Formats: sequence, structure tokens, C-alpha cells
Amino acid sequence: MIFAGIDIGSNAVRVLFSDVFAGEKGRPVASKVALVRVPLRLGEDVFSEGYIRPESEQALIDTLQAFKQLMKVYKTADFAACATAAMREAANGAEVVRRVKAATGIDIRVIDGLEEAQIIRTAGESLPEERYDTSVYVDVGGGSTEISVTEGGRFLQSYSFKLGTLRLLHKAEDPQEFDRLEAWLQQFDGRFGRMNLVGSGGNINKLTKLFGDKTGLSMSVHQLKKGYKQLEGMTVAERMAAFKLRADRADVILPAARIFLFIAGHTGAERIWVPRFGLADGLVCQLYQDRLQQ
Repeated sequence: MIFAGIDIGSNAVRVLFSDVFAGEKGRPVASKVALVRVPLRLGEDVFSEGYIRPESEQALIDTLQAFKQLMKVYKTADFAACATAAMREAANGAEVVRRVKAATGIDIRVIDGLEEAQIIRTAGESLPEERYDTSVYVDVGGGSTEISVTEGGRFLQSYSFKLGTLRLLHKAEDPQEFDRLEAWLQQFDGRFGRMNLVGSGGNINKLTKLFGDKTGLSMSVHQLKKGYKQLEGMTVAERMAAFKLRADRADVILPAARIFLFIAGHTGAERIWVPRFGLADGLVCQLYQDRLQQ
């Protein structure tokens, strides 16, 4: 069955169409059919003005109406739409959600950082080539970074930090948030150097493609450091030309690399696994599990 997951993020709005079926041990396996990404950048409104502007709201409505037409074409069994940091922090977020539903019929669920981390984890419970019992799942978005920790497949903790690529780009982050992240990680210090670091999000996917292993599924921290240094010495226009990046990727890719390097440096990780899953992947897996329970 084909399900659709809509991720309304701070940097972009995405719809993922996946054919989901039961894999080993009954775990859902999602095979991507199509992915559409629209760089609305709601976070630019929220992190600078505190609210979503009318023009951005209308662009969101237009985007979701287009997604509804695609869902008809793909004959989706069900869909879910979730909004993250920008919508939950916008002063007019609740009003925008109501108006979007009235205009499109799509009910947007605004989720907090912990739920976001847990949804993402449902799409990545098993990883190829796991080296250690403990895994740290890190999803870096435009407005926040979600981290989940598991051990032996058992969930330990999740936390959401207000450290996102757009936040850092516009210098809208609390400088102490990195200190809070470091302090939170310290509770796992007995496992430092013996943790699988798993990254998700468009930026780490692109960084791995540019600087990582040929498989595109992992990257050493050393490779990421070299890539970061190279990108740091370029203007946005130079990054676009050298690496064929879109403008909305060329500017946020550097703060994303900074966040991943910070976490790697404080966990002793030498490699980042990048299995290419995110919130939309988690949503389609949840929809499949819900359908089985009906």
C-alpha cells in the first residue's frame, strides 16, 4: 500500500510517497515511490519576526493543495501531515493550522521535539553494519535538532534542542543551547567512543554524497571536518557552482555540518551512518502500523 507523509519543516515542506510492507520480524519497510520538496522556509519568518507572514501561509496552502492532487494520482491509502519547530514556535501557528485545514482539508498535527524524535526513530530502528550496542540518532532540521538514544534496540531517551540550520544561519539561537546539548550528552559518557552515530536530514545526506564514502551511506568524522573546512572557505555562490547545490541548500549546509561535528566531538564518534530516513519516513511507517491494527 502507498502512504504519504507530509513534513512541514522550518526550511522546507516535503511529501514522501512510499510503498510500505512487512519486512523481517514484521518491521515495516518503506520503498520510496516519490519525494517532492518545496523550500518555503517558514523558519525565516518565525525566527526573525516571530510569526508566519500571510504570503508564506498562502504558499503553504498552495503547496498542500498540490500535494493533495498528487495523492489522488498515487491513490494513497492514507496520509499524515506534521509540522515541527517553525509552526510550534510561531505566535500565529494555531491560527495558520486552522486556516490551512479550512482551505485544504488537511489536518496538520503540530508535534513537539520529543515526538518528532520518536517518529523519526520508527523509520530507522535497524541499521546495516552496526558496530556498537548503543546508537545515537540525530536529525538536524531548520529549527531544531532531535536526538534519540537506543541500546540493544531498546529506547533510552530522546531530547530536542533549539539548534537548527536556519536558526544558526540567522544567529537566532540561544548561545547556551550548545552547552545544554553538551551537558545532556554527558549522561552517556560511559559509552563515548562506543556509539553508532546515525544522521538524518537533507543536509547530512548531501554532505555524505559530497564528502563521504562511495556507498553514500556513511562518512568518517575526518571526512566531514575536511568538507566543513572547504565549505567554510567559500561563499554561497561558490558552493552552488562547485558542488551544484541549490541556493536553499548551499547556505544551510555549513551550520548543519557544524552541529554534527559538535555532537561527534562530544561523543567520540569516528563515523556517521546516514541511512537516509527522516520524519516523513517515520510517518509512513506509523500509518502502515496503524492500518494493521484496524
